[in-house]
Parts: sequence; structure tokens; C-alpha cells
Amino acid sequence: MVTLLFTAIFFVGLLAITIYFWALPRVERSEQNILPPPDPPRGLFSDPDEARGPGEQNAGDQNRAALLQSAPDDETLGTQRLALIARAKDGDKTALSEAHALGNRKLYDEVSDELLATAASAPALLALVSYVTRNELPVSRRLAEAVISSWKNSPARSSTATTLHIAALADDAVFCQNVVEAALDFWRRGLLPDVSAAELRALFDGEFWVLSPQTRNSGAGFILKRSLASARRELEAAMRVN
Repeated sequence: MVTLLFTAIFFVGLLAITIYFWALPRVERSEQNILPPPDPPRGLFSDPDEARGPGEQNAGDQNRAALLQSAPDDETLGTQRLALIARAKDGDKTALSEAHALGNRKLYDEVSDELLATAASAPALLALVSYVTRNELPVSRRLAEAVISSWKNSPARSSTATTLHIAALADDAVFCQNVVEAALDFWRRGLLPDVSAAELRALFDGEFWVLSPQTRNSGAGFILKRSLASARRELEAAMRVN
């Protein structure tokens, strides 16, 4: 009887041990499924793409490919440059808009200079200026210089307003100061008889705010402010007299 009892206990213990070891691998597998996958090892100089998953790597590759496709290579840009300059030499002003759309300021100024070279008369220069301002294009330095020079040779009411605006669009405080001082001198000498003191002051004040904040707050911008303040006092005094 005792022998049977010990035999039963032995078989029950053996069965329990068998069940335990049979269930253990399943528990380990379930715990491995619950835990997140470990991060790949990273070194100090490892490739950052290796630390990202396949989906992220693909997205990064696609973004880089899109950037490369959107930026023209040197050969393409060179071909576009030659074509745009050739059109500008023929007086095609739309070449200026296309050069601006490319986002290359050096190329834009080259095309502008070629168009300026074809504007041999005052009406042609005025047509070029009108195209630039109507399409809200940048004003190159040479174009501003040409407009100021033409205006000084024959100052008038409309050309004074145009020249002040072009100087401001060029975003050059020195240009603006030169035009302000010249306009004030013309007005004193009676060369702008149809421009009142109030109108000239309004032109000075309005075009100053066309300049960018960086230009207004620069050293040249500070000198321009002093010139404008002096001109404003003189013009206001003339307004009180009249």
C-alpha cells in the first residue's frame, strides 16, 4: 500500500515537471512578441539612414530625389541662360519674367542688362520700367541708374514720381537719397513747377516705406532719414508760406 502511494506521488511530480517545461517556451515566445523590437546599433560615425526603418529610408530617398529634380543642373541652366539672353537682345521682355522664375538673381540681372542695352530711347526705357513695375519684378542696379540719369536730364512731374519709386524698388538707400536731394534741388530751382511742396513731401515719405526694413535700418538708411527730415522741414515751411 505504501509502495503504491509513493509510486503515485512520483508519477504526479513527474507529470508536473513535464507540463512546466512544455509550457515554458510558449511563455518566452509570448513575452518576446509583447516587447518592441530592439533598435539597431548606432556608432558615432554610422550612417543616419541605417538608424531609420525601411519606410523612413524610402521617404528620405524620395525627398532627396525630388530636390535634385527641381534644381536644374549646370548644363540645363547654361542652356536656359543662353536662350534667355538671346531673347533679351531681341527685346523680348518676357525673358525677364522667366529669368525671375528660375530664382537666379545673377541670371536675372544679366537679362535685365541686355534688355536695358536695347532700350536706346527714353520711351523704350519707360516701356521697360513699366513692364518691371507692372509685373512686380526686382529692379537691377543698372536699371535704376539708367532711370535716374534719364530723369536728371529732363525732370518732370511724372518722371519724378517714377524715379523715386524705381530707386525705392532697387532697395538702395543711397539711390533714394540721391533722388531726394536732386528732386529737392529741381523744386527749389523751379524745374518742377507743377509739383507742389505737399506733393513732393508725400512722395518722399511714401517711397521711404517701400524700402525693406533692413535697408531702412542700415547706416545708409539712417543718413537717408536725416535727409528726409531736413527736406520735410523745408517743404512744410514752404507750405505754410503758401
